[in-house]
Amino acid sequence: MIKRILTVLLLFPTLVCAQINTDRVMTIARNALYFEDYVLSIQYFNQVINAKPYLYEPYFFRALAKLNLEDFQGAEADCDAAIQRNPFVVGAYQIRGLARIRQSKFDGAIEDYQKALHYDPENITLWHNLTLSHIQKKDYNSAKEDLESLLKVSPRYTRAYLMRGEVSLQQKDTIAALTDFNKALELDKYDPDAWAARAIVKLQQSKYAEAESDFDRAIHLSAKNAGNYINRALARFHQNNLRGAMSDYDLALDIDPNNFIGHYNRGLLRARVGDDNRAIEDFDFVIQMEPDNMMAVFNRGLLRAQTGDYRGAIQDYTTVINQYPNFLAGYYQRSEARRKIGDKKGAEQAEFKVMKAQIDKQNGVTNKDVAQNKDKADGSGDEDGEKTRKKSDKNMNNYRKIVIADDSEAEQRYTSDYRGRVQDKNVNITLEPMFALTYYEKMSDVKRSVNFHKYIEDLNRTGILSKRLRITNMEAPLTEEQVKFHFALIDTHTSAIVADEKSASKRFARAIDFYLVQDFSSAVADLTQTILLDGDFFPAYFMRALIRCKQLEYQKAEQAAETNIPGDKRKEITAVDYEVVRKDLDKVINLAPDFVYAYYNRANVSAMLKDYRAAIADYDKAIELNPDFADAYFNRGLTHIFLGNNKLGISDLSKAGELGIVSAYNVIKRFTDQTE
Repeated sequence: MIKRILTVLLLFPTLVCAQINTDRVMTIARNALYFEDYVLSIQYFNQVINAKPYLYEPYFFRALAKLNLEDFQGAEADCDAAIQRNPFVVGAYQIRGLARIRQSKFDGAIEDYQKALHYDPENITLWHNLTLSHIQKKDYNSAKEDLESLLKVSPRYTRAYLMRGEVSLQQKDTIAALTDFNKALELDKYDPDAWAARAIVKLQQSKYAEAESDFDRAIHLSAKNAGNYINRALARFHQNNLRGAMSDYDLALDIDPNNFIGHYNRGLLRARVGDDNRAIEDFDFVIQMEPDNMMAVFNRGLLRAQTGDYRGAIQDYTTVINQYPNFLAGYYQRSEARRKIGDKKGAEQAEFKVMKAQIDKQNGVTNKDVAQNKDKADGSGDEDGEKTRKKSDKNMNNYRKIVIADDSEAEQRYTSDYRGRVQDKNVNITLEPMFALTYYEKMSDVKRSVNFHKYIEDLNRTGILSKRLRITNMEAPLTEEQVKFHFALIDTHTSAIVADEKSASKRFARAIDFYLVQDFSSAVADLTQTILLDGDFFPAYFMRALIRCKQLEYQKAEQAAETNIPGDKRKEITAVDYEVVRKDLDKVINLAPDFVYAYYNRANVSAMLKDYRAAIADYDKAIELNPDFADAYFNRGLTHIFLGNNKLGISDLSKAGELGIVSAYNVIKRFTDQTE
């Protein structure tokens, strides 16, 4: 998510103006932003802006939240306000640059990155985005100048070589491109984009076996990139491996079901091997996506005729002829279909059209469309000796050709790779998160087992809580309506607590609401009171441990951004600070030894502190209690790898993948060919 890339950016204004003390609302707002609860964070930043409109920080952070919610215009406006109040904040120019890029304001973005680099000339992210902005404008010379500067700052930054290689390809210099892609692979042989980039060059050089080999490596390292399967299919097609190509299109469409090229080309290949009905299904899908794609309509017409649906075929041929009245192959095929249904007159009319065009050609009456179609009226022309066509190619004679991406689409390989907002392209090798008790859970594409514990179910049945409590490590951020709902609930709980100060359950209920609106300090205070009132209520210990761990995580991130501040006396976070977290989890395990999520969370804490053997002991116990605990297998697998036990790690990751954690396969591919 955004943590790895944006931690410094999130906290940057503290670097610039450390003497400013943010109030409690600002702290809560930044907590919400750090934990990706963007709608909630905006609510808090609004409060700060209303109270102190002269501060730049709330505008800056609100811009960041809006950027992540894809409100690019709003993000730009907030950055304007932040820069008006403090023109020296590098992060504000960076965020405004991203917001402008998303609105195709590339000149403005370039201006922002150049201004930011004036203050921070060694910032790799700024050079990266400046380069991509110049590429978007097709200003390739400026892009190469940017990359020269970037490589002086960071000579081992592989992305720079990939971008420079892409620029060379746009300038038709495949030799220079290949040199840069080889350099990127020399620096990082585990970068799937580097293998894919070199494979593209090999395709252009008609070195199809070498291209396939490079795509194999790219897919091995990044199994969920549909484009690599599409391109490997092309390499296989050129080697007449139609079954292999078809298999790749199947895999690509499993990942990206709406991929136009995948459906169109698979339809062509299915037709070639006689799988006509399923080929029709592919062309049906293409036509649904692009109703005016006449090549797909014509191919479907041919297939309908092949399967005996002559009326459907005639309908498709007529649609094409109405668009391309000089497309002789359409008339020829329609005449054949009409003859099949006994429409002799209609067939003869079409045949006359074809014959007249051929006579006109012989008599020197040239019509460009007719001339192009003359030898292809029966669909058996030589197709100009080419096996492929660009997606934008509208020449109907090329209806049988495999589709490849246009140059404009190929350019997008790196121009979507702007830094500073979204997660890394590759799966980050990080532990699965800790579990929480909350009301909201993210939807997952892959169905995993339901997390259950009898005590929590019994608690839900009491009706004490406003909603059903869930055990999850996929917490969902609040919507605007949910934010209002839980703020109102906090007021309701407060009134109830005033009326009954000795109720542990009412304190716990309010603590959950405070947690959901990211007010961690108030949540911990209520949980502590819950424990004082009922020392055997283990959910309170469990949630207090989780919240304190999140507080420490945020404080560590803040420290990482402030390490260069002269005179910063803030206490460093150490293993000792996590002892209170461990003690709470120890208490949970003592009170509820079958609560598997306490062992899992304690293992995560140990892993964060690099106490890997203690972590493995707790993951072992969690898996013993729940043999289908996917997250525990995944984290234990990573922990084994951290200890150098790749074989054990891959075994656990394989089980995690089997149980629904898809990213496990990406990690397996990275470490399978590494020696112990």
